[in-house]
Amino acid sequence: MSQRHTDTCNALGVALLADVPVILWGPPGQGKSSVIQELASGMGAHLETVIASIREPSDFAGLPVVDPATRTASLAAPSWAVRLRDAVLEEGRTGIQFYDEVSTAPPATQAALLRPILEGVVGDLRLPDGVRTIAAANPPDVAADGWDLAPPVANRFVHLTWELDADTVREGFTTGWPSVAVPVLEEAAVEALLAQTLAVVGVFLGSKPELVTQMPRTSEEAGRAFPTPRSWEMAARLHAYATAAGMNSTVVTMLMAGTVGITAGGMFLNYLRELDLPDPETLLADPDVYVVDRRRTDQTYAVAASVWSATAARNTAQRWVNCGVVLAVIAESGSADIAFSYGRAWAAARPAGALPTARIVKGLAPILTELNLLTTKG
Repeated sequence: MSQRHTDTCNALGVALLADVPVILWGPPGQGKSSVIQELASGMGAHLETVIASIREPSDFAGLPVVDPATRTASLAAPSWAVRLRDAVLEEGRTGIQFYDEVSTAPPATQAALLRPILEGVVGDLRLPDGVRTIAAANPPDVAADGWDLAPPVANRFVHLTWELDADTVREGFTTGWPSVAVPVLEEAAVEALLAQTLAVVGVFLGSKPELVTQMPRTSEEAGRAFPTPRSWEMAARLHAYATAAGMNSTVVTMLMAGTVGITAGGMFLNYLRELDLPDPETLLADPDVYVVDRRRTDQTYAVAASVWSATAARNTAQRWVNCGVVLAVIAESGSADIAFSYGRAWAAARPAGALPTARIVKGLAPILTELNLLTTKG
């Protein structure tokens, strides 16, 4: 199997782990449907395949049903959604809703898919948390009666290109087709990393406001990835999970480009490399090593955010004190506004028995006074 296909399989696994809806783009006959079936079988998941192109909008938005007793109407969910709910709630299994041939679904059907894809709501039925969303599509130029995805639908997915190269086909025919593995991580191990990544994305967009939202210029671009606050949040989530799972840079790049677009994703990854953030755990172990780069306010903001996020994820008396030292260093460097923006949350989260040191008192005195923490009592 080629490295390219391996990376695509890993990117798909990360998207499932992070619970971000994913769409696979590729010509007919590339095994998109088959790999999803094998993936579900390997996970022991309940799979519901819905061919979007032959469905009506009511198959996703629900059919109106009138209750004669109350004279009120509700939207009844189709049987496939009920089966998914029951498999997760009654059998304790993971569920996968797989929407095939999405690009051949007419606009009205695509519009009805909006809530099922992002919110997991079909009719008036809310699917449980254990349900993951995958879709598959052929590019409109090779699909039968193909349509470009409407921007609101496209913006709800991470887009991955799925094509079988000659090496992968050779291995598939001779030794078996590759499988997709979903990484296994402790959720707690990702929480702090996700908070840090969201903070860095926020700092980046503050310096590049033109990238917050960039609507596509053509109908073809509108059907793929483009940046919005929603897709940036998805990108941050995917970046955190991919990093925690130890994925290589190619997989991370695939996920970022597939969520906010090639240009915006590449600019963010380049910014992240140039930002050269210190490991927050290193600073929490020895805060005295931190030296503020006065030329990089964005870096200072990101350091404050990442150190506080790591502290909040595992708050002990010593980590709380060391976080306070880092914030005090930032305040003393002339960036009191940055230190204070996280300092209030830090001060309010003081563990029992944790006391500010003299350096913290000097740097963060206004906050400590405000919250009545300038005492010798624990």
